[in-house]
Amino acid sequence: MMNRDKRHPEKKNKPINPIKKKPSWIRSKIINSKVFFETKQVVNKNNLVTVCQEANCPNITECWSKKHATFMIMGDTCTRACAFCDVKTGKPNQLDSFEPIKISNAVKKLNLNHVVITSVDRDDLEDGGSEHFYQVITQVRKKNSNTSIEVLTPDFLRKGQAYKKVLDANPDVFNHNIETVPRLYVTVRPGARYFGSLELLKNAKKINQNVFTKSGLMVGLGETKDEIIQVMDDLRTAEVDFITIGQYLQPSDKHHPLNRYYHPDEFKELETIAKTKGFLLVSSSPLTRSSYHADEDFRKLQKARSDKVECHQHQ
Repeated sequence: MMNRDKRHPEKKNKPINPIKKKPSWIRSKIINSKVFFETKQVVNKNNLVTVCQEANCPNITECWSKKHATFMIMGDTCTRACAFCDVKTGKPNQLDSFEPIKISNAVKKLNLNHVVITSVDRDDLEDGGSEHFYQVITQVRKKNSNTSIEVLTPDFLRKGQAYKKVLDANPDVFNHNIETVPRLYVTVRPGARYFGSLELLKNAKKINQNVFTKSGLMVGLGETKDEIIQVMDDLRTAEVDFITIGQYLQPSDKHHPLNRYYHPDEFKELETIAKTKGFLLVSSSPLTRSSYHADEDFRKLQKARSDKVECHQHQ
C-alpha cells in the first residue's frame, strides 16, 4: 500500500492522534483459504477495485473466503476527504467505459448470489457518477439474472435529481451510509450534509417502494447514546429498512481520533433498541461493516418483509 501522505495529502499537516490499543474482542478472522486466493485472483486479473482492500477492511479474508467482495467503481481515488476513511483522496482518473463489463464478468466468474457495488465520491462528474452506476447494474443483471444487487452510493450532493438514475436500474438494496451523528459531521464528514443523506434515503424509498433501503453508523467517534437513538429515529422516519452499527477503527494517526471502543454488550443493547424502532433488520457488532454478511442479510430482509406482510394479512 502506498505511503499514507500520498494517499491522504490533505491529512499531512493534521495533528497526530495516537491509535488506542485494540481490546480482546476486536479480533478479525484470518482465513487464507483456497477460495480467498481464487477471489483475489479474479479481482486482480480484471484490474478491479474493491472497498475491501482500499478501506482496509478487517473482514476481508473471511468475506473473500465466502466469495463475498464489494466492488468499488469509478476508480480508487475519492474527491472527498472524510476524516474516518482510508480510501485515497485526490484527483480521479477518467471513468473506465469497460468497467460495467469487467464487473459483470467478475460476478459471473465468482458465481455470486449477491453482489455489493459501491463507489468513491465523484464530485468532479456532472451527475456524480449515477449514469455509470446505472450501466454497471444493468450489465451485471444482463449476465447474472439470478444475482441480487446491492448498491452503496455516495450522497450525490448538489447533483440535483441525478440519484434517480441509480434507482432506474432497479437495484434490490439501496444503501447510503449516514456514518455518524449530526453534531460530528463538521469534523468526521465535512464534505457531506446529514440531512442531505437522510433526504436521499427517504427519496429512494418514495421512488421505489420495493427497494430495501439500508444505512450504516459507526460508533466510537465521540457520540452519545441519545444521539445514536436520534439517528435511529431519523432513519425510521425516512423509512429505512435496515441499519448496521459497527465500531470505528482509526486507520492511522492522522485520521479522526478514536474516542473509545464499545463493548459487545453495548452493541447488543443498541441492537435491541433499534429493533424496537421498527427496522426490518439490525446488524450491530464491533466488526459489523455495511457490506458484512450482505448476502445472508439480503435473504433475512426478504423473509422479514414477507413475514410482516403475512402478519398484516392475518390481522
